[in-house]
Amino acid sequence: MKHIEIIDTYTVDFHLHQADPVLLTKLSGYGAMIVPPKYIAEKGEEYFNAHPVGTGAFKLVSYQPKVSVELKPFDNHWRGVAKLDTLNYRFITEPSTAVAELQSGRVDIVVPPTIPISMIPTIDKDKSLEIKSTTSPSVYALRFNTKDGITADERVRKAIIYGVDRQTIIEAILAGQAEPISSFQSRISFGNDPDLKPLPYDPAKAKQLLKEAGITAGSKVQIDIRGNNATFNEVSQAVASYLQMIGLNASIKLYETNIMINDIVPAGKTGEMFQQGWGGWTLDYDNTAYFMYHSGEKWNPYDNVPELDALLEKQRSISDQAEREVILKSIAKYTVDHALEMPLYSLNAIYGVSKKVKNFTPAADNRLLFNEVTVE
Repeated sequence: MKHIEIIDTYTVDFHLHQADPVLLTKLSGYGAMIVPPKYIAEKGEEYFNAHPVGTGAFKLVSYQPKVSVELKPFDNHWRGVAKLDTLNYRFITEPSTAVAELQSGRVDIVVPPTIPISMIPTIDKDKSLEIKSTTSPSVYALRFNTKDGITADERVRKAIIYGVDRQTIIEAILAGQAEPISSFQSRISFGNDPDLKPLPYDPAKAKQLLKEAGITAGSKVQIDIRGNNATFNEVSQAVASYLQMIGLNASIKLYETNIMINDIVPAGKTGEMFQQGWGGWTLDYDNTAYFMYHSGEKWNPYDNVPELDALLEKQRSISDQAEREVILKSIAKYTVDHALEMPLYSLNAIYGVSKKVKNFTPAADNRLLFNEVTVE
């Protein structure tokens, strides 16, 4: 921001140091909550953080840090008064506890990412509950070390992708609560190209490419993952098993999350493959692609591609969304053509919901609207 110019009661102009085509998305998402400046000036930032006032359909009644938030409808909201009498948020970190509270009726909705895939059958079996899910912007992949080892060869990277049946992984491990992806973005991301298809499962093609690359049977591949995600651990084990079937000796190395994301990946100390997960909260490929593929970025320890850098920088300077979309699609195509990662899936946003709850719409990004929700 350079400065903000007030035009009238409902209009402001943002003057920027440089163009940002995703600015409105950022502002409407997490970057620009509208708050009362006089209230903050009178009470101070610390008081405001515990007694916030915003522009939503509910107002704060009480807040207990790490325990709960109680809200009541705001009578003068511009969309009309919400239909609920009270809205209580409880902070429950343990998934089994959250599901038990849902089963007992002490909570009505459990939001993502609390419900692990393994607990979906528990909710499905309860006649008073249901799973509601929707496509989310969250994506998972195994990024390749394109600098060292056998994965420095593009043919090997493509062989690995051909050698893994990602659709079966989605069905068998993720209970169908995910979608295959061709590039490292969800289908609801601006910049996703529906005509760009994931490489199919083709173990014969995988073996052929490995042979062309001169890779001998039993060659080692290390897969680095974060140790705190049981589901992704299971996915990685499945990937390793598929790679064994095409003649590679795949192993999995677990890291503590902070060590992996702050030391191993940025320093380029990974094995041949490493876990990548991204929330994609702006629903715009720029937010993913720039950080993943631009030279010098934290999440891009191995690739330095001037062509990609130029495309990534160019789309950031353009306000014409149609023109930006063409560039973003070309960036995605480059990553697929050169197999910079194995795109795995976009994971659904999964909600556990009591059937007493009516008019609830699951949100892709956890930003929920309860204006029309009722509870019988």
